[in-house]
Amino acid sequence: MSESLHPAAPHHLPSFITAPGDTDTLMVVVGIVLIGSVLAVGNFYLHLHTMPERMAHKSQKLQFEIVAVLGLLALFTHNHLFWVIGLFLAMIDLPDFGTPLRSIAGSVEKIAGLPPGEATAELANDEMAAGGVSQAAAAEARDTTKAGAAKSEVRSHA
Repeated sequence: MSESLHPAAPHHLPSFITAPGDTDTLMVVVGIVLIGSVLAVGNFYLHLHTMPERMAHKSQKLQFEIVAVLGLLALFTHNHLFWVIGLFLAMIDLPDFGTPLRSIAGSVEKIAGLPPGEATAELANDEMAAGGVSQAAAAEARDTTKAGAAKSEVRSHA
C-alpha cells in the first residue's frame, strides 16, 4: 500500500484489502467457489432427481416409461408427489400378466386345432365383416393373414 495512510486507519491492514486499482483476489476466489458450488449442488439435485428412473432402468421394470414421465412431471412442475410416486413404482415389481395370458391363448388355440395366431386373424376378419366390408374382401384378408398361406390370385371380372 502507499505511504500516505489516513491517520485514523490502522497501521496493519488485512491481506484481503487491496490497494485501489489492484485485482481483488478474494472476490475472484469467492466467485469461482460460488460457481463451482452452484454447479455441484445442481448436479447433485439432478442426480437425486433421476434416482427412480435409474432404479427402474437397472432392474428392467415394465413401468419404466411411467416412472420416467413422472420424473419429468416432477422436474417441471416442482410437485414432489410425482417424484414420490415414481420412486414407489420403481421399487415395486408389477406382476407380468401378459405372458401367462398369451400362453393360455396359445394352449386354447392348440386345443381348438388351429395353428397359433389364426384365431386372432379370424377375429379381425369377423370384425371387418361386421363393419360393412364385403365378404370377398374379408375372404381375401383371411387368405393373406393365414400363416404360410399363398397369396391369393386376383380374379378377373371378365
